[in-house]
Amino acid sequence: MHQSFNTIGIIGKANDPSIASTLTILYHYLLRNKHQIIIERNTAALLTDLEVEVCDLYEIGLRADLVIAAGGDGTFLNAARAIANLDIPLVGVNLGRLGFLTDISPDELLTKLTAILSGQYKEEHRYLLRTKIIRDQHVIHEETAVNEVVIHRWITPSMIEIITKIDGVYLNSQRSDGLIISTPTGSTAYALSAGGPIMHPSLNALVLVPLNPHTFSNRPIVVSDSAEIEISFYQTKQINALVSCDHVEIPEVLISDKILIKKDPKPITILHPQGHDFFNTLRKKLNWSGGYH
Repeated sequence: MHQSFNTIGIIGKANDPSIASTLTILYHYLLRNKHQIIIERNTAALLTDLEVEVCDLYEIGLRADLVIAAGGDGTFLNAARAIANLDIPLVGVNLGRLGFLTDISPDELLTKLTAILSGQYKEEHRYLLRTKIIRDQHVIHEETAVNEVVIHRWITPSMIEIITKIDGVYLNSQRSDGLIISTPTGSTAYALSAGGPIMHPSLNALVLVPLNPHTFSNRPIVVSDSAEIEISFYQTKQINALVSCDHVEIPEVLISDKILIKKDPKPITILHPQGHDFFNTLRKKLNWSGGYH
């Protein structure tokens, strides 16, 4: 049974005046259709001619029945983390460049949104990663990621030596610039540019992709998404590392720290227009040949 969306939250690309016209069209459309609308504070600053109800990012998921992310994939990732664990579905409107996650274009916005709000959509669940930084046997920081967790060297010209365990079993040690741990969602992002494989979103898997490894034998490896990944460091002197979850940075990770990465048990829900096709998205975004079908 399709749910009813009475209160709709809007999160846009912050500090980007170019999206104001699309946001205005979206706002008036929802208003005409009797929806209650709440707009994230930085997004609302772009709508200077409208009197809108404003709230902070963390409030959106507590009040809305549906969230619309208008921008690029970065905007979508911010919105996804804001509503994680709250059972609030998310719709992406692509006002950026590539847009693997935001699959509604501005010229089809009202048509596609009308269908979705009337219950004509394809529901998809995507899992997040939860990262814990352990220092002296205490969790000092936790963060979530939709795309990937990245461990890389910070403020040093030297490589870092990363020790990886999967479910407590030693996998390898590698000297490199860092390591990407990616979900299937993130396999078309940073992991792809680093040489990792594209994974279908329905796969129950994670991929580990080394960044500029010292030896060519260090290759990407795919593991079950039920695995707990433990990262530690082997270094002869203190070198700080940087951990980022999507684009949220956790600086000053020490070589004595451990990093635990595991799938968050609760997924986010994405609503796609009917007819959404992941392979078609790949063909369009990556300029693959589409002449034979």
